Amino acid sequence: MKKILITGGAGFIGSHLARRMLNLGHEVTVMDNLFTGNKSNIYDLEVNPRFTFLLQDVTQPFWGQFDDIYNLACPASPIHYQRNPVETIKTSLLGMMNVLELALKTKARVLHTSTSEIYGDPLEHPQTETYWGNVNTIGPRSCYDEGKRAAETLCVDYAREYDVDVRMVRIFNTYGPNMHPRDGRVISNFIMQALRAEDITIYGTGDQTRSFQYVDDLLDGVLRLMDLNRSDLIDACRKHGFDIPVMNIGNPAEFTIRELAEKILELIPGSAGKLVFKELPMDDPQRRRPDISLARELLDWQPHVPLKDGLTKTIDYFRTKS
Repeated sequence: MKKILITGGAGFIGSHLARRMLNLGHEVTVMDNLFTGNKSNIYDLEVNPRFTFLLQDVTQPFWGQFDDIYNLACPASPIHYQRNPVETIKTSLLGMMNVLELALKTKARVLHTSTSEIYGDPLEHPQTETYWGNVNTIGPRSCYDEGKRAAETLCVDYAREYDVDVRMVRIFNTYGPNMHPRDGRVISNFIMQALRAEDITIYGTGDQTRSFQYVDDLLDGVLRLMDLNRSDLIDACRKHGFDIPVMNIGNPAEFTIRELAEKILELIPGSAGKLVFKELPMDDPQRRRPDISLARELLDWQPHVPLKDGLTKTIDYFRTKS
């Protein structure tokens, strides 16, 4: 049994991770300030004697003895991270530093959840881990994009200078139950609008693409990465041009936003909504698809949940929220 800390553990992905870890027999502490997380995501876990909830902001120093730390603390949707951009970048920078300082003192292993947003509006397609990205440092999305990029830099520097065991995953669009119904992300937006028989709002032409992975697939990849022996993992990554484990975890199946909207309308028969088009937000990426060759090679991982199956489960969840 391991002692696990999950920062941001009351959020969408964090709550699924906490549940998975408890099912594996571990002792789990969820730390969250509930800025975007919701205790309703973890109510069912509180009866478990191996579960602890800690109301704490990751930007403030904290203490605890843990074997593994999963750093998921940060608003991840534009509507949330743009609501308070200073707090967003503080969460990425100060929060990451506090996690790494604790890991340094206690010899904990760290998994940092980075994002495909570090690639910005990419000029390389699909995106590989060696691509440096095309990011606007002063745009409305910069608090998140640049915060996550700087957090990666902190991870690398703590690993190289202090020998902290850090692994990083760059998460591509992930969806599933426990998503916030008003988080502004495309899948939750489309599902909620369709369930309410509202028009489906598409920003831009709808020809921009995304790659969508179900949350269970993401967790499979994350746990496989954390389970690997550190020296073997670093040796394998060096063959690909970097000495710190960083990996794309996403679904290489690419869909246009219009295709996604049409598929959701098919799965919600009777919805009276029609597609309406609005101006594309500043710095919104035109194409996004991961190259997952590294995850396939090192983790023997690839996503398995088809988009239709994952959307059906997510729609069933959102029916209870509409």
